[in-house]
Amino acid sequence: MDPLLYWIIVGVIAGLLAKSTVPGAGPGGCLGDLVTGIVGAFVGGWLFKTFLGHTYGGWVGSTAVAFVGAVVFLLILRAVTGRRYSSD
Repeated sequence: MDPLLYWIIVGVIAGLLAKSTVPGAGPGGCLGDLVTGIVGAFVGGWLFKTFLGHTYGGWVGSTAVAFVGAVVFLLILRAVTGRRYSSD
């Protein structure tokens, strides 16, 4: 499978999971979920590499790392912007 397609799929899944876990609506709809998941993958990769010394591979491992990073990214984004997204 093409690595770019793999990253996009993992990013979308991680972004959707993070958006459903963190209260409130996320920014930007489906495209926002994709960006959140991809940024989350980088954040999660950095966190896991820095604090655990490694990251996890495969579909499940990559999605888990991206999910953790996406949740952290959403929490930081909301703390920095001070915006609360309503679920309306």
